[in-house]
Amino acid sequence: MTVEGGAGAQGPRVRGDDSGAASPAGATPVEKESHFLAAMESAQLGIFVLQDRLFKYVNPYFCKLFGYGAEELLDGMGPLDLIVAEQHPFLLDQMQQRAAGISGHDYELTGVRQDGVRFPLLVAGSPSVFGGRPASVGTVLDLSAQKAAERRIRELADFDALTGLPNRRLLRDRFAQLLAAAERENSEIAVIFLDLDHFKRVNDSLGHSVGDDLLCEVARRLCAVVRRVDTLARLGGDEFIFALPGISGGAAIDVARRLLEVCVTPFAVAGHELTVTSSLGISLYPQDGKDLETLLKNADAAMYRAKEGGRNAFQFYASEMNLATLERLLMENHLRRALAQQEFVLHYQPLVSLQSGLIIGVEALIRWRHPEFGMVMPDRFIQVAEETGLINQIGDWVLCEACRQAQAWCTAGLPPLSMAVNVAPVQFRQVGFVELVAGALAASGLEAGRLELEVTERTVMHDAEIHLDTLSALHRMGVELALDDFGTGYSSLAYLKRFPVGKLKIDRSFVNDLDVDADDRAIASTIVSMGRNLRLTVLAEGVETIEQLDLLRKMGCDMAQGFYFSRAVPADQMARLLDEQPFMNKES
Repeated sequence: MTVEGGAGAQGPRVRGDDSGAASPAGATPVEKESHFLAAMESAQLGIFVLQDRLFKYVNPYFCKLFGYGAEELLDGMGPLDLIVAEQHPFLLDQMQQRAAGISGHDYELTGVRQDGVRFPLLVAGSPSVFGGRPASVGTVLDLSAQKAAERRIRELADFDALTGLPNRRLLRDRFAQLLAAAERENSEIAVIFLDLDHFKRVNDSLGHSVGDDLLCEVARRLCAVVRRVDTLARLGGDEFIFALPGISGGAAIDVARRLLEVCVTPFAVAGHELTVTSSLGISLYPQDGKDLETLLKNADAAMYRAKEGGRNAFQFYASEMNLATLERLLMENHLRRALAQQEFVLHYQPLVSLQSGLIIGVEALIRWRHPEFGMVMPDRFIQVAEETGLINQIGDWVLCEACRQAQAWCTAGLPPLSMAVNVAPVQFRQVGFVELVAGALAASGLEAGRLELEVTERTVMHDAEIHLDTLSALHRMGVELALDDFGTGYSSLAYLKRFPVGKLKIDRSFVNDLDVDADDRAIASTIVSMGRNLRLTVLAEGVETIEQLDLLRKMGCDMAQGFYFSRAVPADQMARLLDEQPFMNKES
């Protein structure tokens, strides 16, 4: 594109290509230019022309965005006057590249309005020509609303609404950081599971509001015991978890004693003087477990041992409390045999349009048909498969089998549908994953647009730039992409805009209590609104009740899946559902 003329009241003259695609057919060059300029003048984002680091054209929205008049900006100011000083070196480099004719990517900056207020913005620029000399044209988008929504999602998703403490989700994230540091430094981590003794009596005798007030007071006292590097979280009810880096067994005893002491001091709550005791279980990394779930399970077991011993005490975990290590070894051996003897099967859960009730897709879910234990659900074996590296072989089989089945239904004359397949993080990161997908499509004959791969937020945000290449390659192939468990991680909205994702899946943790929890409703509504604004399809998983369904419909959610419609069923039962379409126009 070429930008001509000066920067007077009529703005620059912009000459596009000769196709006339941007103007009505048969328009003269002058009319084309008039239409193009009118579009820039009325655009609801900032548009600018830059030359010699000075603005040569700005549209009205650009002026409104920064609070300056066009007469102040044109030929007197440039981007350096509107961006915080610490970002000037980066900005200078970008301007030099555009002036040299080098195209670039969108990037985020912090703008400064005339009144000094700072705000986040997204800049896109391209090389151009102005008056016969190198210049650049670009757009500026205010990200304030998106950033505010992102912060709100994090707050609602990561903190306990009652006490303000981190919840299980945030505890898991923080513990991952503690674990990485402990591995590097060869240090220990103590995990303490604290449960209040006979707390149910408070709720039953004085009411849940008094019980909630007591929990808040307990949380405040517990916070006073821990260090700034420690994490104190509430799992729910009267259960509190402490993750204490650099704490050995001896130091954990001192902490446990202080925790017992702060709990037994009477609490003044709602005019009552209440005394509560607590029972504590302690597990230590690495000897009692090398991941949070194992350490939590073992600390929980130790806590119950403390209760059995008379309460108001603490207990260390002992390996004889369970047979976790032996069970894991047996599970690994069974998984290897299952692969060799083809014991895995796929069941399918319908994905239903909330507007029509039509089944427009299915999600493939793996089951293990164990010769001794019967049908084994994935939550029993997927983690072991990931830890042992077997997940790649299992995931590859799932992908190929799902494509084969989808094509078989199509050949049988059933309504066209999309086949959704979950992709494990390890599987997504393996070398040659794109080629594997292409091979599965080719072998089955399934159209690429009928395959939908579901990846989690955490998967794509880990090494986001690298994974963007994989996602883009799949998108070019025609494969649909969905972001699973949305709202449970730390996705950047700027990256979300760049990822070629077509669907957001609201995590079931936000749907479970949708009809009784205002926070969950706020999160779900925010995700639906965000998806609509980004022109993405939004699907809610884990829908089990009509109340949940009605709320999702009112929010404008596009699709849903869950036990309200159907559990995951074998292929022959799924074929009957596809043929009968029992949810069409189902009254709420």
